[in-house]
Amino acid sequence: MSILVACIGNIFQGDDAFGCEVAKVLARRTPAGDVRVVDFGIRGLDLTYALLDAPELTIFVDAVSRGGEPGTLYTIEPDLDVDLGEQMVDAHSMDPMQVLRTAKAMGGRLGRILLVGCEPADLGGEEGRMGLTPPVSGAIEAAAVMVESLIEKETQEALQ
Repeated sequence: MSILVACIGNIFQGDDAFGCEVAKVLARRTPAGDVRVVDFGIRGLDLTYALLDAPELTIFVDAVSRGGEPGTLYTIEPDLDVDLGEQMVDAHSMDPMQVLRTAKAMGGRLGRILLVGCEPADLGGEEGRMGLTPPVSGAIEAAAVMVESLIEKETQEALQ
């Protein structure tokens, strides 16, 4: 089973760097099977092209505001029934849903998509800020374990 772990974030926007930090932890570990862990940062167009390789499972890792306590982790399966509509591609401001729309518009076949998200406390504001807040920093290891568990579960289910 081909799996892409797509870590997303902006290191200059505080807790938005969550995905990038999780990528560092996962890069130190040896993923089993056909698993690629990539820190895409803010390179949405690169992520779009990676999705055109048609991984069977893509796990996005990103900061996600859902109203919970900072540092709360979520596993989300987004609705992929997205409307392509008219769109302009801006390679510097592509959120995950825009990336999925663009990949579909380019003829990509999207496999299963999951999101491991972390509730941010501070996204840096207009001035920007480097570094994670303590609650988000404290969630990095648990998020890496969550990603590894999802990979294990999905791989086992694919073998059955």
